[in-house]
Amino acid sequence: MDYHASNVRNIAFIGHGGNGKTSLTEALLFLNGNIERLGKTDDGNTVCDYDAEEVKRKISISLSVAPVEFEGNKINVLDCPGYFDFEGSVINALNVADGAVIVANALGLDVGTEKAYETVKKLKLPRVIFVNQLDKEHTSFENTVAQLKAKYGSGIVPILYPLMENGKMTGFVDLVDKQAYTFKGEKREKTDIPADLVDTIELEHGALMETAAENDEELMEKVIMGEELTHDEIIKGLSLGVADASATPVLCGCALDFKGVRLLQDTIMRFIPTSAEKEFEGMEDIRVCNESEPFSAYVFKTISDPFAGKLSLFMVRSGVLTEDSQIMNANEDKAEKMGNLYVVRGKTQTAVKKLYAGDIGAIGRLQYTLTGHTLYSGKKITYEAPQMPWAGMRMAVYPKKQGDEDKVFSGIRKLIEEDNTLILEKNTETNEMMLMGLGDMHLDIALQKLKAKYNGEAELRVPSVPYKETIKKSVKAQGKYKKQSGGHGQYGDCWIEFNPSDKEFEFIDKVVGGAVPRSYIPAVEKGLIDCMKKGVLAGYPVTGISCTLYDGSYHPVDSSEMAFKSAASIAYKTGCAGANPVLLEPVYAVEVIVPDDYMGDVIGDLNKRRGRVLGMTPEANGQRIDGEVPLAEMFSYAVDLRAMTQGRGLYKMEFARYEEVPAMISAKIAEKAAKNTDSE
Repeated sequence: MDYHASNVRNIAFIGHGGNGKTSLTEALLFLNGNIERLGKTDDGNTVCDYDAEEVKRKISISLSVAPVEFEGNKINVLDCPGYFDFEGSVINALNVADGAVIVANALGLDVGTEKAYETVKKLKLPRVIFVNQLDKEHTSFENTVAQLKAKYGSGIVPILYPLMENGKMTGFVDLVDKQAYTFKGEKREKTDIPADLVDTIELEHGALMETAAENDEELMEKVIMGEELTHDEIIKGLSLGVADASATPVLCGCALDFKGVRLLQDTIMRFIPTSAEKEFEGMEDIRVCNESEPFSAYVFKTISDPFAGKLSLFMVRSGVLTEDSQIMNANEDKAEKMGNLYVVRGKTQTAVKKLYAGDIGAIGRLQYTLTGHTLYSGKKITYEAPQMPWAGMRMAVYPKKQGDEDKVFSGIRKLIEEDNTLILEKNTETNEMMLMGLGDMHLDIALQKLKAKYNGEAELRVPSVPYKETIKKSVKAQGKYKKQSGGHGQYGDCWIEFNPSDKEFEFIDKVVGGAVPRSYIPAVEKGLIDCMKKGVLAGYPVTGISCTLYDGSYHPVDSSEMAFKSAASIAYKTGCAGANPVLLEPVYAVEVIVPDDYMGDVIGDLNKRRGRVLGMTPEANGQRIDGEVPLAEMFSYAVDLRAMTQGRGLYKMEFARYEEVPAMISAKIAEKAAKNTDSE
């Protein structure tokens, strides 16, 4: 079918890992006849979790699209991973979503639900909450809703209330009409509200009316006067609240038993607005989401396959795209050759001839296009890509086999095309290739995919710390190089004064009287520069040193540039060894944002890492701690902070300066360096 913007809703399913987002998607597809067989996450046969790593681990690790089609309408479900290592998928999905379903757990409010709610709240995106898994032991819809209300206020409003019997959901009460129903297979039958719930239902219905009335002055006047709102008035007021993101309807159910799934579908269609006539702002222009505008689309996901090639998933933000359209890549300013046009459901691709504004589709084998790029026809427009989370997990990556460098690093770059939260870059100070991501699982899965897709085997190591050396006092040292072995000998003699300096390196010529001929002075400087690559303490590069050549001697026959370079090297080693050499380490400015409850643990941990806390500033979600910590203590911080704060903590850091390493630690580093030198 052809779907137009008024009949399409792009809905992101977000929330904590394990709360049943994929199962809920599967239930929607099955109930509407879009799939013939119901898959299960534990069996590894769901529509959305088709990647080999997803099947093996029984979790979602990437964003998947699953169109649910029914009665001339389409809900493009954007099934998002719940684990924090894959937060980039959530951000990409929300950037093209009309609204979100936050899938919560009836066991209580978890950190994934909190983060999901805070994200959509910040974006002011329409949302509903589906409290799932009411079939599990020790669940409580009432407690979960109470926790949500306590944290996010009165905008959290149930529109369904579960009927429970022996720990199982047997029906529900529609709080709009105060009508109870029991489940009879896929259908439901009217029943009376249980006597012990009558008062509760009255209270919840009253809260629902108040929330609906807050969005309309006439409705508010009726509520203040004590009048009952009609069914249509409640729906009208609540729809306004959902549209402006001030109200969040809460539903309940069990996806595995299909309970509440149809009601969720009805709620999405009733309350979440479509993209029709919505304005999308680009850097050069604004496009309205309708078919009369020029074509434009935003690419939110890329799938790279070594055999099938690249597939670019996008949302059409304006106009119509056909299989023979002429399209441009706005980010690269290059024309793209239109490949096959598809709609995708999980890994299944269905060829289509055209796609209309508001819908989601895919194009195969685009040459220049990556995630975050804009495609357009006619007048140029470029949509801004959302900012990705800071890649806090940083490890050195090495091929397992010598000679596999090209295979490994070209494979990783292909993976980065799929996942724009992965980063690969070279550390110019240590010459290590650094692989960066959002967590240890993120990097581990990247290496597993590298092996499976591109036959490249790599390993991760703790990165080397780019230590440096310097001197703390002034010394004078002679370097004399004299060698005689028949024929011409070698002779070079120089006196050099070494001083601490604010500059990285400074060479000063104070030779008088021709003690060192002018032609050999550059050789002395070159010899010193070469020596600075390795310090005398632990073999690290030297910085902050001033070298003054003030005297020396030469031989009219045996002196040469090489001899004076060697003499400079001797003076350097002698002088630096006696100039109180010290080790310097990189110190990073660190910014940590944590809820108040974890402040003590986080500050204590930073102190254990030899860090200094410089200040604290209140933030919307807790406190921001500003501090400085040596890089050597921060390589595991992404994992450790997550463990300390149950995933609620965030951090980022950037280089600040070099500082002297404490003597005891410096001695251990020098000892380790000496052992490594001996072993070589």
